[in-house]
Amino acid sequence: MIHNPLSTSSSSSHFKPHKSIISLLLALVFATTTLFPVHTATAQADPSPGAVQPYNVMEATISDMQQSLQAGTTTSVELVQQYLKRIQQYDDQGIKLNALLTINPQALQIAANLDRERQTSGSRGPLHGIPIIVKDNFDTADMPTTAGCVCLQHSIPDHDAEMIARLKAAGAIILAKSNLHEFAFDITTSSSLGGQTLNPYEPHHYPGGSSGGTAAAIAASFAAAGLGTDTGGSIRIPSAFNSLVGIRPTIGLTSRDGIIPLALTQDVGGPMARTVSDAALLLDATAGYDADDVATAYSVGHIPSSYTDSLQTDGLQGARIGVAYELFGSSAAEKSVTEVVYGAVHDMTRLGATTVPIQIPHLEQIMKYPSLSGYEFKFQLNDYLNSLGDDAPYHSLDEILKSGQFMPTQQESMSKRNALQSLDTPEYKDIVLNRTKVTRDALLQVMADNDLDAIVYPTTTEPAAVIGQEQHAGDNNRLSPFSGFPAITVPAGFTDNQLPVGIEFLGRPFDESTLIQLSYSYEQGTHNRKAPPLTP
Repeated sequence: MIHNPLSTSSSSSHFKPHKSIISLLLALVFATTTLFPVHTATAQADPSPGAVQPYNVMEATISDMQQSLQAGTTTSVELVQQYLKRIQQYDDQGIKLNALLTINPQALQIAANLDRERQTSGSRGPLHGIPIIVKDNFDTADMPTTAGCVCLQHSIPDHDAEMIARLKAAGAIILAKSNLHEFAFDITTSSSLGGQTLNPYEPHHYPGGSSGGTAAAIAASFAAAGLGTDTGGSIRIPSAFNSLVGIRPTIGLTSRDGIIPLALTQDVGGPMARTVSDAALLLDATAGYDADDVATAYSVGHIPSSYTDSLQTDGLQGARIGVAYELFGSSAAEKSVTEVVYGAVHDMTRLGATTVPIQIPHLEQIMKYPSLSGYEFKFQLNDYLNSLGDDAPYHSLDEILKSGQFMPTQQESMSKRNALQSLDTPEYKDIVLNRTKVTRDALLQVMADNDLDAIVYPTTTEPAAVIGQEQHAGDNNRLSPFSGFPAITVPAGFTDNQLPVGIEFLGRPFDESTLIQLSYSYEQGTHNRKAPPLTP
């Protein structure tokens, strides 16, 4: 359990998405669909007379699915069935994205139960019967939680993470758990358990990270939407590289309880989706106070009745947007992204916003501070492992290192973290206290001085790199975790090489509603997202 955001304080077989697992689930379809017949949900070109066409989940939004579920033209069983077929076609075969680690073996049964509940007592809400994919560092009591590490491949926690529990309570189906960069250390999404995840737009390129498995899966329509975690840029970078919407909430808006930690001072879980509206629905379901994460007490009184109330197509009309041009890349490698983001700023002006060039005070000082993942990880991982009780396969980072059961390229960084003896040092305290204060004060000052609704800049300064080459994303992702303020990335377009580009909106604490309003208006006024052509 998490008691303070600055605190340092049963085994089962592993289900991987091999053909045999998905084939077994799909073999259950016949028995299931005799109870819940499949209906035609979307028009198909020239269907043969009397033919029943399967529901088309490709790029379908959550509200699209709910309309069909409510009308009885599809079922949650069919949604799961269609997503499983896509996973089999594109994750295990075809371009082999390698985005998923675990398929929920109970997914079809859960869907059938939710279909039955819908018929007998009605819908729980917008997520009832909707398949979701979550990053495999969220605890799930019915599937392994591995952080992508072979060392945890048989670790099944006793309880769901709070955000997972909230999704299930809302009626969502946890369809699968996705690959991530092992222990969320880096931004290329490679792990000892899952290997290298590919980018569905260009499979020779990285998908971003550390939530790259969720990003690739949602971009390729393996589920309606997903969850990632963000310590530095781990929701926003892969969302940008996969033409997705990704929300890093204010620290304290969503609970970190049951998330394998990297650095709790910066960690937060949030939505990843193909549309702003879908991301808003996931935020509705997962935000709120949790007694096991005291940081969420700060959110009380700051959560609207629904973030979907901010979905206004004219939301940029009259808005004042600060453009942090000093965060735009200027090198040759950054040129392709910079050109797209300049176009995005022009679009905001066209859609009614006033764009104001700004300079963030003390920016150079802020960017010199390090991430706390190099400090807190050992102590907080040890706390997490001990919370697993007798079922924990290992009880400390030291034990994991001695086992050798991890990705060899992590050896140096894990050993360096393991060598730390205490967080009771002047260096650590300076980062926690002064870095946070300087960053918050600078952002609030520039927003107040210029009467801004939000600040925008490129989510990353470079696009997805070729696998095997070094991936650079820039430092823009630091402003949100260093301050604790919310940020949302939305698709801004594509480079000449057809690699996705994202633009990031950053706002005041607990002002996700404004960010959703602005980004939704921008999304609806541009429609920059395109589905990956390699996963049709």
